Amino acid sequence: MPKVLVADKINEKGVEVLEGSAEVVNDPTITPEDLLKTIDQYEGIIVRSRTKVTREVIENAKNLKIIARAGVGVDNIDVEAATEHGILVVNAPQSTSITVAEHAMGLMLSLSRKIAIADASVKSGKWEKSKFMGMELRNKTLGVIGMGRIGSQVVKRSKAFEMDVIVYDPYITEETAKELGVEITTLDDLIQKADVMTIHVPLTPETKGLISKEQLAKMKDNAIILNCARGGIINEEDLYEALKERPELKAGLDVFENEPLEDSPLTTLDNVVLTPHIAASTKEAQRDAAIIVAKEVKQVISGETPSNVLNMPLVDSETFQALKPYFKLTEQLGKVLVQTSSQNISELNIVYSGEINGRSKEPLTRELLKAFLNPILSEPVNSVNAKSVAKQRGIKITEGETEDSGRYDATIKATAKYDNKETTIEGIVENNIPKIISIDGYDVNLILEGLMAMIKYVDVPGTIGTIGNVLGNHRINIGEMQVGRESAGGEAVMVLKVDQEITPEAITDLEGIEEIEVVKSIKL
Repeated sequence: MPKVLVADKINEKGVEVLEGSAEVVNDPTITPEDLLKTIDQYEGIIVRSRTKVTREVIENAKNLKIIARAGVGVDNIDVEAATEHGILVVNAPQSTSITVAEHAMGLMLSLSRKIAIADASVKSGKWEKSKFMGMELRNKTLGVIGMGRIGSQVVKRSKAFEMDVIVYDPYITEETAKELGVEITTLDDLIQKADVMTIHVPLTPETKGLISKEQLAKMKDNAIILNCARGGIINEEDLYEALKERPELKAGLDVFENEPLEDSPLTTLDNVVLTPHIAASTKEAQRDAAIIVAKEVKQVISGETPSNVLNMPLVDSETFQALKPYFKLTEQLGKVLVQTSSQNISELNIVYSGEINGRSKEPLTRELLKAFLNPILSEPVNSVNAKSVAKQRGIKITEGETEDSGRYDATIKATAKYDNKETTIEGIVENNIPKIISIDGYDVNLILEGLMAMIKYVDVPGTIGTIGNVLGNHRINIGEMQVGRESAGGEAVMVLKVDQEITPEAITDLEGIEEIEVVKSIKL
């Protein structure tokens, strides 16, 4: 019977799932030294956050087929090493969706009815009934920023309170919104209309400081803002000033830029409810996470395919070796495409050519989708669910082959279509290094790494110099420049490698140049 190590304390229901199909060794206090010595005995290992599954551990795991994290994050697992050794990594992203959504609803109710401060008042011996006039949620407008698993669950619950729902999510289609019974709007419109605003997006360079002084000033005086996603999305200094100046404005926070929260002026205010990052902490969530990953382990040791794979689907070794050089390219193409495309993407088209044709390219497509979708969703997208998540978002995926790869061994071309427009990025692998060779049909030759920018402009004298001057004024140094064009005086594309991140202020100044059509900052 295969052996499975439970290296951290998990709910007993998870262990029960495995009994009968595996010999379960429950050792939640195992030391790193003992793990290294014994890992070769096991076909599966289940961990939470305590145990670190390092590259060294993985290299000693001669029989390991699956590493399961009973939770969402996998920071304690070397996923790259696991992939190299053909070991599946799974987690339980769906286990916390309802738990976090319920916590958001709890904060919403606590603030709308002033429950937290009323509780503190009664416990201090007071009876200040008139001080705690509340607000009904019925017929109020809920603004949801981010419509992934958690955002959708919040919407479902808010409907029971008879709330109207508007959402801001650049990657949700009108058809999907109609099915969910919500109205798509802009971020600015949502901020101004919402009686309650709740955030469910990941922390990325684009979402850091998404809600700052300017946005807070546009909120209704008696509105509520909630954040159960990630700290840093709301500028906490600006939030404190807004709450202090406008006592009817209210906030509920479960996450903070620096945790644990220390010496924050937010703790001095009555119109804010703060919780210590516990939105995902319920007995049910821990139970569900244990059961989910135990079922995944059971499937793998029984020769079946699990559902929540974080690295890639299983393929035969020959196909894997042929595709291996192109995994990094597809990942980078996905990252570039999501940062250079506009909102409301309706279709992704991927065309392969050259030596990788004639094989299953499913793992490559899923790798591109995973890299494309992860920055825009608060829940992790993995290799197995990437296509179904794209379908749920209303994004049509098409794949194709062409024999013509030009002078290259193979090329991969990815096109995002949106609002009757499209963005196309084509790449190659040269000496094991991923490169861009064209953007929207304009030839370039650039290694995909670091900080970059893509600028579309009209190629007239002086434009390149003006771009350089603007970046120089913002103390941004250009390390490398590639320009592609069809003819002098026509449209051209410039790709820059820069030493400093291009700031929103620099982008605004560049977009103010008459000859410039589009400016996109890229971070790889």
